[in-house]
Amino acid sequence: MKVLRNLIYREVIQAVLYVSLAFLALFFFFDLVDEMRWVGSGNAGYTATRALLFVALSIPGHLYELMPIAVLIGAIFVMAKFAQSSEFTIMRTSGMGPWLALRTLLVLGMSFVVLTVLVGDYIAPAADNFSQKLRVVSKGQISRGATGAWLKEKQGDHSVAINVGAVKSPGDFVNVRIFEFDSKGRIAAQISAQSAQVDEDEEQWTLQGVQGSKVAQDGDVTKLSRISEASMNWPTKVTAAMVSGALLKPDRMTTIALFQFVRHLQDNGQAAQKYEIEFWRKVFYPLSCLVMVVLALPFAYLHFRSGGITAYVFGGVMAGISFFLLNNVFGYIGTLQSWWPWLAAAAPGLLYTALSLSAFGWLVLRR
Repeated sequence: MKVLRNLIYREVIQAVLYVSLAFLALFFFFDLVDEMRWVGSGNAGYTATRALLFVALSIPGHLYELMPIAVLIGAIFVMAKFAQSSEFTIMRTSGMGPWLALRTLLVLGMSFVVLTVLVGDYIAPAADNFSQKLRVVSKGQISRGATGAWLKEKQGDHSVAINVGAVKSPGDFVNVRIFEFDSKGRIAAQISAQSAQVDEDEEQWTLQGVQGSKVAQDGDVTKLSRISEASMNWPTKVTAAMVSGALLKPDRMTTIALFQFVRHLQDNGQAAQKYEIEFWRKVFYPLSCLVMVVLALPFAYLHFRSGGITAYVFGGVMAGISFFLLNNVFGYIGTLQSWWPWLAAAAPGLLYTALSLSAFGWLVLRR
């Protein structure tokens, strides 16, 4: 059995590697064509070398997105090839029953799950942070529209609204405005800063070029005082990842950072449905590799000649593509219909797991 398992592992890993490289090369080409239009267009600092580096840094993010579909295509190709050449028939006569074959592929699928988690939670975010710095140096600051990002935080009985105009680099912001309100909803302070740097260890921001005003109530007398400081430390639990999540796509955050951002939104009475769905999608997405290998196993039990393999592989690939389409559609529907976030994120995986297990039961166990 060890020889057979090693054969399946080697063939599937090689096929997944080839499919991943093909897809990544395609994405690299399209991204490079899109980036080359910025080279020399009024920005002498953005050269072709930096464009190549920027596109290369997007590869881990693409790999994370493509891993389940690459696993599906690679596994279907190998299983169909084994069936076509009767290799799998020989494996079955050698003692590899359906449950052993399923367990073998699930073990292999778990290795792809671990790889997907590593890429999605460590490699891709690190590459994205570096690409943000490169984008800032080459193209200027990162912003979202004319108003930037807005966040809220409770500090005791006071509430604070934070506006970040743009991100210079991770943890370094420009055009920061802070509005503090007392327990009765009256404005207590307004601060404007040219820039801010996040110190997460000390749970504070270092504000530069500070201008603002504070309102204090002394009995029936309201006093207004002006603030003008070159530098100022402002205590807050808002992290750089939270601001990046508000400015950039939430799927670029790590699972832990996304969880902390959701908790922050909930604690401050802000809508968190979109980010909750994205959090649960980050949790369930790597597990879709298991769904894909289970979906591929019935192809090893099909009986067809050389002319039919292409149609079966194409059908399996279309099933995988439909899974990702449903994954996105269920996310939007869940946000609009206020579904439970975990259900909106897990529904496509549960649906295709039931489909793949049904195909396994009907085609493999019964036939």
